[in-house]
Amino acid sequence: MVERIVELEQVEKDYGQGAAALTVLKGVSLVIERGEFVAIVGASGSGKTTLMNILGCLDRPSRGAYRLDGHDVSKLNDYGLSRVRNQRIGFVFQSFNLIPQLTVVENVEVPLLYSRWPRRDRRRRCLELLEAVGLSHRLSHHPTQLSGGECQRVAVARALVNEPALLLADEPTGNLDSRNGEEVMRIFGELHSAGRTIVLVTHNPEIALALPRTVEMRDGLVVRERRAATGVAS
Repeated sequence: MVERIVELEQVEKDYGQGAAALTVLKGVSLVIERGEFVAIVGASGSGKTTLMNILGCLDRPSRGAYRLDGHDVSKLNDYGLSRVRNQRIGFVFQSFNLIPQLTVVENVEVPLLYSRWPRRDRRRRCLELLEAVGLSHRLSHHPTQLSGGECQRVAVARALVNEPALLLADEPTGNLDSRNGEEVMRIFGELHSAGRTIVLVTHNPEIALALPRTVEMRDGLVVRERRAATGVAS
């Protein structure tokens, strides 16, 4: 039986109030099944960043419903949203968002501190993930001592440390040269092959075309979808 990780039903998002209110999302409905790898594309102002914020529980819809892994998260309070972010969602950002004062392994540990993992288990889990992304030789380095590609691989390890149901990547290759960008996308490909559910925002048409499914946004709406298996756009 296919499991739905993401279910958006007529999601709308307003900013401002009254006559000055701006509706950025205008009734977005979207289903993402477990194990899918989906690209979200669209011009600046299309609503894709707002959509990602809602998917990541960084914001909540003004109207409509959002179910994540079977749970309605659209009406959770701030504390509830923070728990979902920590335990069910992994984030990879364009700018890495690493803490410069912490070492590589300490950066990866941060989500586990909030989850109150025992120290020994934290360290074992972090070492496993850093080895998986090819950084077991950089454990005691700080972000300023790493290349951009290495920083992004640390960010991927950190995003995976709590075994999230959903991995969100916002322009993960945007600050990288082509070689490092290809390496990061190779890692995402391996994660997808292992069954991870990944949603990736990108402006790069080559990346979008290489992924199994592409969702295009325009003016706050999903206007087009493409699935590589059929090559059919809808």
